[in-house]
Amino acid sequence: MDALLKIGAYLLADAFRFVALLFCSTKSLQADNLFLRRQLALFRERGVQPRRMDAATRVSLAILARMFEWRNALVVVQPATLIRWHRAGFRVFWRWKSRPGRPLIPVELRQLIRRMARENLFWGEERIANELLVKLGVRVSPRTVRKHMPKLPGCPRGDQRWATFLKNHAKAIVACDLFIAFTATFRMLYVFGVIEHGTRRVAHMNVTAHPSAQWTLQQLRGIIGYEDPYRYLIHGRNSIFARHLDESIRALGLSVLKSPPRCPKANSICERAIAMIRRECLDWLIPMSAGHLCSILKSWEEHYNRGRPHSSLGPGVPDPPGILASARQSEARHRLGGGVTVLLKAVLSGLHHEYLSAPSGG
Repeated sequence: MDALLKIGAYLLADAFRFVALLFCSTKSLQADNLFLRRQLALFRERGVQPRRMDAATRVSLAILARMFEWRNALVVVQPATLIRWHRAGFRVFWRWKSRPGRPLIPVELRQLIRRMARENLFWGEERIANELLVKLGVRVSPRTVRKHMPKLPGCPRGDQRWATFLKNHAKAIVACDLFIAFTATFRMLYVFGVIEHGTRRVAHMNVTAHPSAQWTLQQLRGIIGYEDPYRYLIHGRNSIFARHLDESIRALGLSVLKSPPRCPKANSICERAIAMIRRECLDWLIPMSAGHLCSILKSWEEHYNRGRPHSSLGPGVPDPPGILASARQSEARHRLGGGVTVLLKAVLSGLHHEYLSAPSGG
């Protein structure tokens, strides 16, 4: 940067000298030229070597050489050297003129991307791009988001992708499973969750220290009714899914599908939701009791269903609130639009954040 400023200063000084010479008479310029040539001839006769030229002098000579026949006046370097300087200058100019890539996104959008990445340490570029599109109506490629994200070490994301199960009947399928969580006193609790395949909505979550088939059946009865569109229930081969539990579920009009042994991908959507709860919630919090764990999961379920964009939905939100219905994509691809303010809502005491657009001053 200092070298560029130095070159610019020298070129500016040469420009002022050139403008001053424009006001001199032709005879005066000719005499000045002959006077300087005679002095230069003395240096050549005595064999005095000039010092090495700096970048500013090279640029000045290359520019001035375009204004007259320079070959008879050049004495300090070979003509081939000056021609090489010309070619190097043209290469630099056309490299700058033909620089590849798309133009940079606006500064305020770059700052917003960095802000989202700093406030949500384990969000990836796809999650931030979905948040911008679904909540703020700004369409940005995940690759563009990745380019402007700060480099923060130690951000576990887990990019595992599982194939979806029975896509043709997704709207009629619910899946359930159990996973464990530990409190601050190393007490082991069991979390039971139910998720809808079609909407990716978490339909129910509850915590117990002593799971049983009767307790699990009671949880399923609370969300499955005769008027619900569910037709299939997927669960694993845990001992709590007893035979009489499956018979009671069939009596409610659902077909029970058991996943094969040691095949988590057969219940991939539910397994992925559990992994997401661990990765984005329970791995960062230590519950103090069963009630505290229920409170954490309730807040997470609200964020998961009504605030978190999901790539499998287009991206979209499983159960979007009414405020998202008014969100429209801005006319400019990379701009928020005039009179728009980005609102921030903290989830789980700042572990996650939700972003919404609202009119300024509203």
